[in-house]
Amino acid sequence: MSRNDHEYEHDLERTFAAPPPAHGRGFTQTWWGRAWLGALEDAALDGAAVKAGRRLARAGAVGAVTVRPGRVTAVVRDPKGVAHRADVLVPELSEEEWVRFLDLAVEQAGHLAALLDGELPSHLIEDAAVRGIDLLPGLGDLEPECDCGTWDHCGHTAALCHQVARLLDEDPFVLLLMHGRAKGAFLEELYLRSTAPSDEPAETEGEGVDAAEAWAAADILPPLPALPGVPKTPGEPPSFDTEVPPAPGIDPAALEHLASRTAAEAHRLLGHTLGAGGPGDGVFIELTAAQDAVRLADGAAPDAVTDRLAEGSQRGREGLATAVGAWRLGGAAALAVLDGEWQVTGAALARARAALEAAWETAERPSFQPVGNRWTVPEERVQLRLGRDGRWWPYREENGRWVPTGGPDPDPATALAAARLGPDSDPDTGI
Repeated sequence: MSRNDHEYEHDLERTFAAPPPAHGRGFTQTWWGRAWLGALEDAALDGAAVKAGRRLARAGAVGAVTVRPGRVTAVVRDPKGVAHRADVLVPELSEEEWVRFLDLAVEQAGHLAALLDGELPSHLIEDAAVRGIDLLPGLGDLEPECDCGTWDHCGHTAALCHQVARLLDEDPFVLLLMHGRAKGAFLEELYLRSTAPSDEPAETEGEGVDAAEAWAAADILPPLPALPGVPKTPGEPPSFDTEVPPAPGIDPAALEHLASRTAAEAHRLLGHTLGAGGPGDGVFIELTAAQDAVRLADGAAPDAVTDRLAEGSQRGREGLATAVGAWRLGGAAALAVLDGEWQVTGAALARARAALEAAWETAERPSFQPVGNRWTVPEERVQLRLGRDGRWWPYREENGRWVPTGGPDPDPATALAAARLGPDSDPDTGI
């Protein structure tokens, strides 16, 4: 720019010189810029136009960008060198919304200190959005205008949006200017509001309402509504597969799968809390890191994610598939039986022997070989595993690996019948 930045602090129009081409780098590195480009991708009906705009911006085809309330403008040259004026319109905030935004900024000391130090904290923008004050664009907020005649976003307006994302990386206060306030004017209003004496009367120590009066008045309040029912299925997380480059070290597929499994676990816990129940509900067992990897692997995980979970849990792909099958049958309790072997002694051993003797007639009783909490019938390649709660889990040897074939049962004969039938024919139990 031809003038010092401070001379623009109260201007309602700023012009930024064209930056150099962006070969070999992402267009934006900040939360602000990524949100801006995300709004462009949501708004554009033609994904090819967004990609064409990205190529133009990378090649340095966008000229100086002018920002003023409600509009950003630049001249963009197409691949043939023809110049087009491109504009993107942004909704301005009303005066009432600006007042509420200033009040919000003053409410928290951290927000106020950062703003007066010349920084725009991202948490302030998030808090404002919760209160209905949207500074970052949403779906349909970026309205394109271009003299090329395209009614939707074209390559020229998309290129301008990519350039604006770079501007937001450098100075997020450009957001305020788009919505109607220059940086300097906004900070002056903020300072005056933060130093003005409060109109609210000071609280007098000792004042209040008598407890008996407050309790007697409670019946004037309407009763609380009943708790909503548990949704039939967990919600679907948003897709993280966008045109915006992920931050370094972030795998969008892994993040999307993690969000999906978190939603599933939240749905299960909510059902347990409200009494709906579900597989594996009952006593909560704290999972180890290796067991939690099994929970995360339950679902349509991408191959790369499954490989990471198999390695992290030290189970390998086949072992992880077996563990996922156990998890689906009984959650954390089933994993404890799969992974752990314990010595059955004392009263627990007496009860186990009594259950085994009562389950069959003497002539029909299988020939078990007990080791710890595991009773194996070698010639049939089946096994019963006793859980610490006294229930029996059916297992069968498959390809040299013991796999659970059903849920637990207090009757060992019923559990052994499930083991003899083999694993459930569920196509989703494998990984």
